[in-house]
Amino acid sequence: MICHTPRPGKSYLTRDRALAPGRALVVDCRVLAREPKDGTTMNIAHGRLKGLVTRVFAAAGCHGAEAERVAHYLTESNLVGHDSHGVIRVPHYVRWLREEKVLANRSLKVVFENDAVAVTDGQFGFGQVMGEAAMRLGIAKATRAGVAVVALRNSGHLGRIGDWAEMAAAAGKVSLHFVNTSGGGILVPPFGGTQRRLSANPIAAGVPLPGGPPLIVDISTSAIAEGKLKVAYNKGALVPDGCIIDARGRPTNDPKVFYADPPGAILPFGGHKGYALGMLCEVLAGALTGGGCSDPNEKRVANGMLSIVMDPALFRPDDGFDAEVRRFIDFVRGSAPVAPGGEILVPGEPEARTRAKRLRDGLDLDETTWGQIVATCRSLEIDPDTV
Repeated sequence: MICHTPRPGKSYLTRDRALAPGRALVVDCRVLAREPKDGTTMNIAHGRLKGLVTRVFAAAGCHGAEAERVAHYLTESNLVGHDSHGVIRVPHYVRWLREEKVLANRSLKVVFENDAVAVTDGQFGFGQVMGEAAMRLGIAKATRAGVAVVALRNSGHLGRIGDWAEMAAAAGKVSLHFVNTSGGGILVPPFGGTQRRLSANPIAAGVPLPGGPPLIVDISTSAIAEGKLKVAYNKGALVPDGCIIDARGRPTNDPKVFYADPPGAILPFGGHKGYALGMLCEVLAGALTGGGCSDPNEKRVANGMLSIVMDPALFRPDDGFDAEVRRFIDFVRGSAPVAPGGEILVPGEPEARTRAKRLRDGLDLDETTWGQIVATCRSLEIDPDTV
């Protein structure tokens, strides 16, 4: 069971009684609303949530190892603070399975390979499985040859791309990743346009830092990730200025406008700069991998990813790479902070700190997201209270 703290002044109906305003007790999650309500949250231990999500995907048709991997990466995204790519995706993934837009129990297919290059096909299997397999292949090739380029096409949603940069960094490798969506993920207009033509097209990179968390860059070329719009919508919250427009190109802060009919769009970040990077992702992750660029005729959400994996020892056999990166980071940290007592963080540190905190304190899910997960559990005849 989950501890639910209601909003003061509200009454909540449990299985057989009303809860007085301001009290907290264990509730029957089956009655949770499925539309945004009032910002209440559910706090769940990471292990329990991962176990529940594993059961969901096993019941939906995934074999045990696949169900565990999907659950691992979804809950890991919540742990590091990227809720947009976490368990909020569970109902969507299960729906895609039912609609055969993603296929269970697929293996990565190697279409072509040599010592340093691999072209692979995910066969529309879960991206959490295909991404991991593609990175294992790239890491192995980079270990032998010093550098590797892995093209992945026709993958299910790859989730948080920073996971693949972290995986390479854990193996002592520097990596760079370009991602696109060939079909149902068209979200972003071109610079100066109003109609969707590109996907969110993330770029990620990782640098290993011995003795500490790696330096991880994980950004979307759009002003905001679509998953963050889902989070804001579920919470009934607004999004910052400069993120989305309505169907007529007018700026808005309301995520409901993005999902309206006709739909809005997510702006590229930094105007023409994000647009240019998004175009680059389409070419590298779409055209070069063979998965295809944005195509309105393709309704499936399929990702392409081009990953470049490098062994620093090939470039700096004198161990000078680690020393120079450390020196540079120390120099950057030495900048005077804007606010008195402020701290300079490097990319990857906020996620590492959030992970430690959420492992200790549990994961907070808004009421709507939790209600949607519970509804998915019920549809698969899973009782979330038994996990």
